[in-house]
Amino acid sequence: MAAALPSTEGYQVPTDLNAVHFYLLTVDVGDQVYDNFGHTALRVFDENTGTDRVFNWGVFDLSGGMISFSYNFFKGVMNYQLDTRSPSQEFAMYRGQQRSVWQDKINLSLPQKEILYKRLLWNIEPENLVYPYQYFFDNCTTKVRDYLDEALGGQISQALVGETDKTFRDHMQDHYQSVAVIGFSLDVLTNSNLDRRISEYEEMFLPLNLRESLSMLGSNVAENGELQMLLTDSQTIMEFPPPTIDNDPYLFASIILIAPVLFLCLMLKKIPMPFYAAHARIGLKFEGISFRLLGALGIVTALFSGVYGILMLGSWFVSEHLDLHHNVNLLLFWPTDLFGLLVGLRWMFFCRPWPLTHNSMPFINYYFIAHVAGMALYGLLALLEFTSQSIANIAMYVVPGYALFTGLIWLVGFEPAKPKNTFF
Repeated sequence: MAAALPSTEGYQVPTDLNAVHFYLLTVDVGDQVYDNFGHTALRVFDENTGTDRVFNWGVFDLSGGMISFSYNFFKGVMNYQLDTRSPSQEFAMYRGQQRSVWQDKINLSLPQKEILYKRLLWNIEPENLVYPYQYFFDNCTTKVRDYLDEALGGQISQALVGETDKTFRDHMQDHYQSVAVIGFSLDVLTNSNLDRRISEYEEMFLPLNLRESLSMLGSNVAENGELQMLLTDSQTIMEFPPPTIDNDPYLFASIILIAPVLFLCLMLKKIPMPFYAAHARIGLKFEGISFRLLGALGIVTALFSGVYGILMLGSWFVSEHLDLHHNVNLLLFWPTDLFGLLVGLRWMFFCRPWPLTHNSMPFINYYFIAHVAGMALYGLLALLEFTSQSIANIAMYVVPGYALFTGLIWLVGFEPAKPKNTFF
């Protein structure tokens, strides 16, 4: 059974609980970042008073502005709250979002209804409305799961004790297929905490999984002498097509990296050097086109790598999201890569290599050596499975192109310093 919930002693329930009906509302996934896992709510209809309300634990406050909310989200401060609305208001919202909604009657005995009703009365107290949201362990769906499990005396948690063949990362990737850049980014930013197999009970953090699992459980409520299933009288309130799935982000990232790099490799040429040079230098043909392409690719790569690196490193110091800490992907994506934006811009506008000085040349060489060493170590960790973090997709689709691009810009992106004894 789930962790013990606070006492609900002292709360009064309607005299005739036979006239109180509970319904599970399940909302399909949407195409926005915040609704890609779907949604769950409870509908309570009381014939005694004629009241019909939907209990929704998925409400968050944006009154402080999007920047403040995003920063608090990054820090791990996510305060969601319970809100109650009429079914017409609730359904109008989902209709506007074009998300399918299903309703199932929950067959509870009178004692079970009393426990659940008291829990809802406790939850709508002003001091209990707000809760610290956690995507996998404390969300709108787990609230319903845990409250039903309490009412059923632990029946749900006792029945679903097995381990699934899925990890949290698997579910994350499945549910962000309609916003591929978010799915790819979360795969980079999250660590090995998401790579353990989850239990059947934990898997009910997903609305559709909760509905499916509850539909297989029996109830102790009988009708015409026959025991009912826990969920009956299923209705489709509204139905819309599911979100369109984006292209595979890993394949896309691989093509974006490798295709232009291979083209630039075909543009390589040997540049004659003065007598004082130790060896010939390699440059690019059609510099106007080649360096602009090199610059555009450099800007994109530096932006993604630098931002990923800043988020992963910064999370260690300011975020309570433990799933973002101690991330192996820091071997690939460095915060300092963001300075590559300046280099990429110079390539684009001047169509020439970045000129080095005698002081900067050793630093650049050591920086690239360190980057290549990081990529080699990353590939070794993936190949030998020396890390519990799932990095196979990144190692297979991103590292080859990233390594090839790093070697290319090391070769042609910088102009070596002239010897100090030359006047030319």
